[in-house]
Amino acid sequence: MEFCSKVAHVGLCTDAKTGAISTPIYQTATFRHPGLGQSTGFDYSRTQNPTRKVLEEAVADLENGVAGFAFSSGMAAVSGVLMIYSSGDHLVVVEDCYGGTYRILDKVFARFGITTTFVDSSALDEIAQAITPHTRAILVETPTNPLMKIADIRQIAALAHQHKLHCIVDNTFLTPYFQRPLELGADIVIHSGTKYLSGHNDVLCGIVVAREAELAEKIRFIQNATGAVLGPQDSWLLLRGMKTLALRMDRHNQNAGQVAQWLTTHPKVKQVYYPGLSDHPGRTIQESQASGYGGMLSFTVADAALVPQVLAKVKLLQFAESLGGVESLITFPAAQTHADIPVDIRTRLGISDCLLRLSVGIEHPQDIIKDLEQALD
Repeated sequence: MEFCSKVAHVGLCTDAKTGAISTPIYQTATFRHPGLGQSTGFDYSRTQNPTRKVLEEAVADLENGVAGFAFSSGMAAVSGVLMIYSSGDHLVVVEDCYGGTYRILDKVFARFGITTTFVDSSALDEIAQAITPHTRAILVETPTNPLMKIADIRQIAALAHQHKLHCIVDNTFLTPYFQRPLELGADIVIHSGTKYLSGHNDVLCGIVVAREAELAEKIRFIQNATGAVLGPQDSWLLLRGMKTLALRMDRHNQNAGQVAQWLTTHPKVKQVYYPGLSDHPGRTIQESQASGYGGMLSFTVADAALVPQVLAKVKLLQFAESLGGVESLITFPAAQTHADIPVDIRTRLGISDCLLRLSVGIEHPQDIIKDLEQALD
């Protein structure tokens, strides 16, 4: 079955008793036992809930993994994966990652003895040089947030397995519609389901999918033990949002390409970061492992004074954090999503006071361009 058909049918007719087309919302904390030592398969909603189970099976199917897990937020999903590791373990992580990922590694897990080396994930040699005898995993985003660098998932996964490490890929930007890291050799996929999977800026959730059963059981234990699970109402909302994933991603991709191309011609824009541009570094790798470029782009303006002007003047675009919804959002990473990364590191990476990040929505592309034009001028 083609992906667009598969995703349109997520959660379809899962209630055999009633034949309900939509998965019911099982808004219950606990379940009655048929008898002593007997279970319906559901005992307590932290451990498993029927609505969440349908969602978790759906995301596992879309990513071609053995099991999926729905967490209460994207950072809860990241935390759940990091809890696989122990004091003394070392991780190699993409340097221009989401600021929340940097923060939790630098400020939280470091206190528990887990160390991290941040590297340029587009440079395989740099990743290889960072591996130590204590390294247990390589964590990458591709494209990265917000500089849209491309990591070669196949080569990184092969390198990880050569050293008996896990390869973890944050697939939030492209979703399984455009990119399926597990098929390229990755061991774990993470999503902030808040973003494109939901698609409507109305759900907070995180998704983890594992390629093999042994890792899946570790994640399942952590999810149940820590309890950061997605509730049934939000599970249902995510199922509903995912039904239009293919349609939305095609439109995000189409619009972002047009907006990125227009930005390259504007005299007040110095640089545009978008994997679909012909001169974008790593575009060949992108096209070898993904079927699209996504709806995210970043650009630098010629003068930092333009940043507050643009943010104040946009009308169609919304000045707000997050991404992946049907509405276009514009963000200032240095002061918002990546503020927890030290200034010297941000400066070295290129997350400057002139950088703006744009989540291109599904509006008409000319309306998005007109709004940017009046805001810049």
